Amino acid sequence: MSHFAFVEQALVARELENLRRARTCIDSSDGRQITIGGKRYLNFASNDYLGIGSKTEIANLNQNRIGASASALVTGYTQEHCALESLLCKTLGYEAALLCNSGFSANVGVIKALFSDAKVSTNSTVFQDKLNHASLLDGSLDSKAKLERFNHNDVNHLRNRLEKSKSENKLIVTEGIFSMDGDSAKLEEIAQLAAKHNAWLMVDDAHAFGVLGKHGLGSVETVRPNILIITFGKAVGGQGACILGSKSFIDYLLQFNREYIYSTAMSPILASLNLKQVERVLNASEQREKLKSNIEYFTRGARELALPLLDSKSPIQPIVLGDAEATLVAQKELRDQGIWLTAIRPPTVPFNTARLRITITSEHTRKDIDTLLMELKKIV
Repeated sequence: MSHFAFVEQALVARELENLRRARTCIDSSDGRQITIGGKRYLNFASNDYLGIGSKTEIANLNQNRIGASASALVTGYTQEHCALESLLCKTLGYEAALLCNSGFSANVGVIKALFSDAKVSTNSTVFQDKLNHASLLDGSLDSKAKLERFNHNDVNHLRNRLEKSKSENKLIVTEGIFSMDGDSAKLEEIAQLAAKHNAWLMVDDAHAFGVLGKHGLGSVETVRPNILIITFGKAVGGQGACILGSKSFIDYLLQFNREYIYSTAMSPILASLNLKQVERVLNASEQREKLKSNIEYFTRGARELALPLLDSKSPIQPIVLGDAEATLVAQKELRDQGIWLTAIRPPTVPFNTARLRITITSEHTRKDIDTLLMELKKIV
């Protein structure tokens, strides 16, 4: 067997299992439409939930420094970064914040940094929802702490695991809105469990920030976790992420978070853009109401057509078909009818739960949603 023959073998195996991934180069997109190869589709795959991602005013940023030129601990921490962190701390009620280049690096970096010390980690356990994002699970796998996974959104199972744990340091990790199922974590109950068992609570609020709450603050309008992760690539329509917590916790990350310490800081232009976009999100009450109305219209129509929806009240509306090949066929048939959405297959989701991941935005019209429902009924 030749060197690295496993590369081709792995690709062939993925192809045979209908699990091989590929990229699609797009011409343009917004919260309603996407153009690919000159053809326009209705876009039901975007995370631009409020439709503001394609309405940015880049020309008015008054900023010409493209790159930060160094890590934040060298010369990469600028006034633009300070302003964005300050706004988020003030808005979300935290003492300190740390900007990251992606939500993935934020999630991995936090958990790995907290439990990098072998002596501390021998007496530490991370409790994770089984459907948490890969970045959260990778953070635990890269750390030295014990990992215990509880059944999805099962507070009783989590309680049982906490009661049996002898660890001194306990961290509970969950998403606010789960990225593949679209349902919300039972944060109030989980927060009560965390307080009772002297555990910290960490919430990845990537899909909730901008969407949930009267002012779009996400999960923290009802629960304030010890560690909050928000991202700018969904409802904010920007790029990157932010970790929020106590001053001592953020200072700890400055000492031990390798992803942050050894990465070039976020672009100052991007920090300025993210700040303007966050301000727009906080004032996007009209878009949030339209989004809520569109979600209710879609779910009501889907139930009337007996489409197999999961229990989601968020913009993420999956239809689980189970078989990966059947899901790919459904995706292709929808695209042939001018509808763009994504077939999500293992290992992104558990085996036998391949699905069409539909995302609703405030930009969709009732006619768009009617068209989607009509085609789903034919195919599903």
